[in-house]
Amino acid sequence: MNRRIVAGLLGYLTLFCGAAMIPPFILAATAEEFDGAAAFLLSIFLCLAATFELERFGGLKEKDNVSIREGIAITGLGWLLISILGLVPYFAGGYLNFLDSFTESFSGFSGTGATVIDDVEILPRSILLWRSLSNWFGGLGIVVIFMALMSQFGRGAMFILKAETTGPTKDRQMPRIRDNAKALFTIYVSLTVICAASYFLCGLSPFAAINHAMTTIATGGFGIYNGTVSEYGNIYLEYCMAFFMVVSSGSFAMYVIAFRKGAGVIWKNTEFRTYLTIIFIAAVVVAVDLILEMKLVVETAIRASVFHVASLSSTTGFVAHDFDTYPPLSKAFLMMTMFLGGCAGSTAGGLKVARIILLFKFIGLIVRQKLHPNLISKVTLSGRPIDDDIVYGAAKFFFAVVVLDVLFAAVMMFDGIDFVNAISVSVSTMASVGPGFGIEGATSTYSLLPSFSKFCACGFMFLSRLEIFTVLALMSPSFWNSSKNW
Repeated sequence: MNRRIVAGLLGYLTLFCGAAMIPPFILAATAEEFDGAAAFLLSIFLCLAATFELERFGGLKEKDNVSIREGIAITGLGWLLISILGLVPYFAGGYLNFLDSFTESFSGFSGTGATVIDDVEILPRSILLWRSLSNWFGGLGIVVIFMALMSQFGRGAMFILKAETTGPTKDRQMPRIRDNAKALFTIYVSLTVICAASYFLCGLSPFAAINHAMTTIATGGFGIYNGTVSEYGNIYLEYCMAFFMVVSSGSFAMYVIAFRKGAGVIWKNTEFRTYLTIIFIAAVVVAVDLILEMKLVVETAIRASVFHVASLSSTTGFVAHDFDTYPPLSKAFLMMTMFLGGCAGSTAGGLKVARIILLFKFIGLIVRQKLHPNLISKVTLSGRPIDDDIVYGAAKFFFAVVVLDVLFAAVMMFDGIDFVNAISVSVSTMASVGPGFGIEGATSTYSLLPSFSKFCACGFMFLSRLEIFTVLALMSPSFWNSSKNW
């Protein structure tokens, strides 16, 4: 591994992080939030210092190319470094202690949206903006956005894109990797602008509309009020948010192709059709359950079910009503959608619908091969045959998620959390949802978690956002000590 290249690109990333802190700094300075302005000024200085040190050690040359190992190192270390630098405004401003700042930053950039702040309304607007920006930059991916803005990444840039984008398939819409990144970023920005304008038309202030638009399209879920969406009690806003959360759960690569070839591409996408079918069934079941068990009127039940199915299936985690009080059947369906998540290539977390489709089709193929031993067939998705290594990769990822869910739950039970709450927190964290049921339910925060569990939650957020194997590769001694296998 060429450490010079890794250090050079990490230096650019820290500079990018410092630039991202300029808008909150300007807001703090103009609003006379002196503690916030000083905290962001210190944060920007630390980013510049990190950039100087990294560039002094490394640097890029014109013909440099990024190998697969360097791509993994840049992605994993980049996320870790940015998340650590991102905690400085919370800690330096005196708003949170170090561990809570660490957790809030990791939650923001990973798109989990789980907060440790019991009263976000006492925070200055500059910190609220930084929370939303951390969600937004982490949603599409720090490195993908950075790649869209960088002029040169080398022919090995595909390795970085593969290491950060989510899902079992990595579709290329254009021959050049940087063009792919620019197209994804363009769609991402466009949806954010349209979403913000829609929220403004629904009655939100410009500041609230921009913040909620960023966290909606990023499916992060950070809000500027303690009750997030329930604070507004606005039916038009809830349906509008539900729409954009579902849109953000679709593959952004699919939207790029649809922009070039027509909207018909969206409906032909098997994964997105399956996702829409799942959330439709879940919304109907939850609505009927709320009508029968909680005696809600039809309009209220439909409104609540549509919003929360969209919120939890997209792993955004916005809250419009206290879904922790829902009947057991409704909770079960909401947790199921939370675990599945959105589509591959979206900003949503979770297992991804594409993997579920591949696993079910793979099981069906195995059954057919048992009945017909000479059968030669392949698993298909959206009418295209899928390579065996991608199918096996989906199975391996499913196994890894289940194992890590159980492991994190065991860690929390060891730390004094009861079984049900431990399972809920584990699924919610690994799926990058944020709120769940019980100790970190709709009206609760992660502040109730013991210190050790908070620290472990950061690690599992990191694993989840980079889809496990990138982080596990970084933790392998052979990754750093030997080049024989690369």
